[in-house]
Amino acid sequence: MAEGCDARQHRITSAPLITDRLRFRPLTDSDLGHLFDLNNDPEVMRFLNGGRPTTLEEVRADSLPRLTRHYPCIGGPGFWAADDRATGVFAGWFELRPVAADSAAVVELGYRLNRTAWGRGLATEGAVALIDRAFAGLGVETVTANTMSVNARSRRVMEKAGLRHLRTFFGDWPDRIEGSELGEVEYAMTRDEWRRARAAVKRSRSH
Repeated sequence: MAEGCDARQHRITSAPLITDRLRFRPLTDSDLGHLFDLNNDPEVMRFLNGGRPTTLEEVRADSLPRLTRHYPCIGGPGFWAADDRATGVFAGWFELRPVAADSAAVVELGYRLNRTAWGRGLATEGAVALIDRAFAGLGVETVTANTMSVNARSRRVMEKAGLRHLRTFFGDWPDRIEGSELGEVEYAMTRDEWRRARAAVKRSRSH
């Protein structure tokens, strides 16, 4: 069992995560090709690096170690591959990563999906599932998410998943991306907000 994780947390973290249309699994070295393709779609990477191409060696040396890392404080990975349950095809990945490597108090939510998965509500579906896992079993107090101010699609996903806008801020971008002059936005949800939202859903279903 991972250090700092109680038995209940370990069971929940290890349990398969499946939604109506997605099956989550840990990313492995065998996903190198998937990640290379994802990182070289200029539309997917538009709000991340301006759509610039990435070499296979960069993905192998930089992306894979980051995406396959395990975090003892949550008893598992911080990134998950998401496969389409109907076809088994790699749809992309989702992030639920501790902001501080030794604490599960605050985790960052994120995702990167292939364009074939866009417009189907899969990003929201996956985000909601991971938020529920974060608060129900990982001891998380706050889920946070960031994107560029101009990334309207990702902002809608955050809002549909129940996160609220906290602030707009201006970071130090090493390379200018179109729209970066308008800053970035941070969204978040606390454990109490999640509980209230769940209670409201239960009440609405009981009527």
